[in-house]
Amino acid sequence: MATISDLTHRKAAEQEAHRLAFFDPLTGLPNRRMMLDRLEQALGASHHSDQQGALLFIDLDGFKHINDSLGHQLGDELLQLMARRIQAVSRDADLVARLGGDEFVILAEGLGETIDGASQAAERLATRLLGKLTQPCWLGDHRHLLSGSIGITLLGDGTCRVDECLQQAEMAMYQAKQAGRNTLRFFDP
Repeated sequence: MATISDLTHRKAAEQEAHRLAFFDPLTGLPNRRMMLDRLEQALGASHHSDQQGALLFIDLDGFKHINDSLGHQLGDELLQLMARRIQAVSRDADLVARLGGDEFVILAEGLGETIDGASQAAERLATRLLGKLTQPCWLGDHRHLLSGSIGITLLGDGTCRVDECLQQAEMAMYQAKQAGRNTLRFFDP
């Protein structure tokens, strides 16, 4: 009987170690490490598929002000709410991950057989997401308004490395912020 108990504890410890290694403790979403692993797999698979994908980099506009003025507890609640909203807009097959702070990523594979088709599908996804993020948030008795800036890079040709794809999506997100926030931009070399 002791060996069954030992195995049960060991299995539970392994599951907890996996959860801590690959999932964000606040939101329960996959973390940066898992996202990078999945992105690497997606890029490898794109060489053998005619399906195109996209990486969407999301930064919450105005989050820092709310976090600084209302405290980290309400900020954490807001991040959890935003994570649920991002998941609600994403497809079941998409990977939604929290990179850290107020930054999230959606890895959307299989958006279309052409770059144009994937681009249009990614834009529709990002537009739905912008609409969802701007819905009022109630924290306690207070109503808060946030928005998001979204950068998109397409994964169609399979020529970029994992770090390059993430950097391209992040650069496009900063272009969206410079364009006035609450908008999206595609990476354009």
